[in-house]
Order: sequence, then structure tokens, then C-alpha cells
Amino acid sequence: MKSPPSKLVIGLAFSCISAIFNTGIVDQIALAKSTNPENCDILAYVIDTDPQGLNVRSNASTKSTILGQIPINETVQVVAAAGNWVQITNASDGFEGTGWVFVPKLGLTTQGYGTNGVDLYASTSEQSQKVGRIPANTAVILLGCQGDWAQVEYQGVKGWLAREDQCGAALTSCS
Repeated sequence: MKSPPSKLVIGLAFSCISAIFNTGIVDQIALAKSTNPENCDILAYVIDTDPQGLNVRSNASTKSTILGQIPINETVQVVAAAGNWVQITNASDGFEGTGWVFVPKLGLTTQGYGTNGVDLYASTSEQSQKVGRIPANTAVILLGCQGDWAQVEYQGVKGWLAREDQCGAALTSCS
């Protein structure tokens, strides 16, 4: 049979673990350990159709504090990426400051107006293998970013889109 002090220690340990999970600290610890944010410098636009707008959070977690919202089609500057989250700043409307948003809520379109499309690369270099071609002025799924390169998916093909081939404004072709 366990002594009362050992029961107390076990009870305190479970209480601490519960508090860590319930406050979202575990998400922040997991983010810090598993993914160092990657610096980025791209533009994207909000595709979240929630009438309240896209939630901007204090950290890369749905449990983090909501700092504000950004309406659909507004442009944001993406400055970092960590997993399925990106850090944004300079929203064209609805939010001032810097915060984190869930990357599937942002969109990107290709440029290349008047051409036969843009190339999709295997890595963040135009010297890397071309893995596909995307028609001009076509919406793609934004997956992340690195520097001024956007990681995207188009018709099941994932790759990297060079800065000059990206359009981060929803209501224009960026040509």
C-alpha cells in the first residue's frame, strides 16, 4: 500500500500535467521543440469565409489568445512559418500588428499573365528540378514559405513557387 505522502506527490504530478495541457502550454512547448519558425517574406490573401474574419492569434495554436480578425480577401505579409501556422503582419485591413494564422486560411494565385504559366520547383531554387507547371492567374493551396519562396500545392503536386510568380492579392492579377 502506498503511503499518504506518495499519493500526494502523484496527485500533484497529475494536476501539473493537466494544467499544462489545459492551458495550451503543451502546444507552445511542442512548437518550440519541433519546429523553429522559418523566416519568410511573401504576400498572401485571406480565404477564410467566416463572417467574423480570420482569427489572428498570439501564438501558433488554436488555444492561443485571439488578437484580432482580418476580413476575407485582405492581403497580409507573411514573415515566418512554423508547421501549419504562419506569422503575419501588415494586414491591408482589419488587424494592425503581428500574429499567427492557420496557413490553410490563406491563399495565393500565380502570376504569368500573357504566358503559358509558371514553373513549380522541387526546392527553393530555380536550378532545382521543375516538378510542374501552373497556368497563369490560377489559385493554389498555400502550404508554407521559406524566404521569398511559397510552398504550394496544385492538382496534387507540391512544390515551390518563386517570388516573381506569386500574386498575394485576391482581387487583382498582379501583372
